[in-house]
Amino acid sequence: MQTYYYVLASQRFLVQEEPLEEVLKERTRHYHENEKQIDFWLVEQPAFLEAPEMLEVKANCPKPAAAIISTNPQFITWLKLRLEYVITGEFNAPSVTIPEPLASLASVS
Repeated sequence: MQTYYYVLASQRFLVQEEPLEEVLKERTRHYHENEKQIDFWLVEQPAFLEAPEMLEVKANCPKPAAAIISTNPQFITWLKLRLEYVITGEFNAPSVTIPEPLASLASVS
């Protein structure tokens, strides 16, 4: 089982109002230059919020939600300081209640 850390906010805030694309591109470039495996993902309408243990978190986040999920807690802490108006937390997966940590409830168009 792996621990995943997340930054959670409204999809509009993360994807449209913040310069997140620039941050993630720079982070990806840095990882490639250092031959490091990508350990973060942007997930729109994350399915992990449907787990019973996430009910309070889900209730406190504007809908539709989006999350940046990572196995690197320092990256999530850095994002929290940079983005301010986000919820952070962690969960373990795969588990009975969160079988796929990166799953999305967003429909593909």
